[in-house]
Amino acid sequence: MNVVVIGGGPAGMMAAIASAEQGNHVVLIEKMSSLGRKLLITGKGRCNITSSLDMDEFIKNTPGNGRFLYSCFQEFTNQDIIDFLKRQGLDVKEERGNRVFPVTDKSLDVLKAFTKRLKELNISIRYNISVEEIMVEDNKVIGVKINDKELSKDARRAENKIINADKVILATGGKSYPLTGSTGDGYELAKKLGHTITAIKPSLVPLETHNKKVCQEMQGLSLRNVKIQLKDVEKNKVIYEEQGEMLFTHFGVSGPTILSSSAHLVRYKNIEEKFAEKKMVLSIDFKPALTEEKLDARLLRDFDKQKNKQYKNSLDELLPQKLIPIVVERSKINPNKKVNEITKEERRNLVKLLKRFELEIKQFRPIDEAIITSGGVSIKEINPKTMESKLVDGLYFAGEIIDVDSYTGGFNLQIAYSTGYVAGKN
Repeated sequence: MNVVVIGGGPAGMMAAIASAEQGNHVVLIEKMSSLGRKLLITGKGRCNITSSLDMDEFIKNTPGNGRFLYSCFQEFTNQDIIDFLKRQGLDVKEERGNRVFPVTDKSLDVLKAFTKRLKELNISIRYNISVEEIMVEDNKVIGVKINDKELSKDARRAENKIINADKVILATGGKSYPLTGSTGDGYELAKKLGHTITAIKPSLVPLETHNKKVCQEMQGLSLRNVKIQLKDVEKNKVIYEEQGEMLFTHFGVSGPTILSSSAHLVRYKNIEEKFAEKKMVLSIDFKPALTEEKLDARLLRDFDKQKNKQYKNSLDELLPQKLIPIVVERSKINPNKKVNEITKEERRNLVKLLKRFELEIKQFRPIDEAIITSGGVSIKEINPKTMESKLVDGLYFAGEIIDVDSYTGGFNLQIAYSTGYVAGKN
């Protein structure tokens, strides 16, 4: 059987491998000059391969249509991708937060494991080629029409090349990180064949705040163990909370906890209105391990040691340097006041500030800064057991092009392997 896989990211490579292992003749088409460009930048170039959590937990960590992935996650698990990499000679290690990385800390080695297997299976890889059309006859896939960028214009006109195929797997990714090739052209191919594309939005994306000046003053400050809450002020409701790392930037906030929170926010009703009206607030607890009483006692001890110092110089042991001027200003305590003159009420207000430091969220950063895309080909039009289109025979989907997305922590890459494997196998 002739199979064409469109897209050379992790989903496409896994689909090509799984299909070739079934004895099919596979052509993998990649519009860039190399495979796995987005894979190379994941995990800051280290590649967070997957998570070590149970597969049931993967569904809980996938706010975007997680239950749709039940069959795929059972068919190809986190252990399966680890075993696959080990067979290709790459060992893995587990780090904080159940994150699994290659022992070498190089995403390039993960890509090499995939390309090694593609070579072993004699999979034909065609680079610098874009697919103009998936050809269908009698509601069944018959091939793809391609545009070969390496041919001259005249040769392209003369050939207008066609690759015949019994099955086509569409694994072109979403719209995030367009420089890696994810420019959303797969959505157009699917739409032309009658598929519904749900609203495309950024997910796992940094957040801009209305309090830009505050964040700019703390730009580059990374906090490792804080607790964040996203609150709908109007409803007095916490809609997301997590403990972990975050980062202040020139436009607002980023880091793992913030990125995961955005995957939740993107689905929240009337979110743009909430942003505009300053009704979505990020509350940061800088000292989640301490109750208000214990933090107050800690402050008392620190102040007792430094009773003759000015207040603005008394927080060095408690807070990072970049945070101190902002906290001093927001606490409304006179910065030049001697520590032994600070009242009990002022100290209590400082405790509350450190436990609930608030910033108003203004908007998501642009989609080309997002790690992944929320939205895509509607899951209602895909068979969850095979990844085959319910509208066109012989058309399959894998990876980010589907309307599914997860939090950070290796879950989105696992979606790519699992859906790619199931599409390729079937």
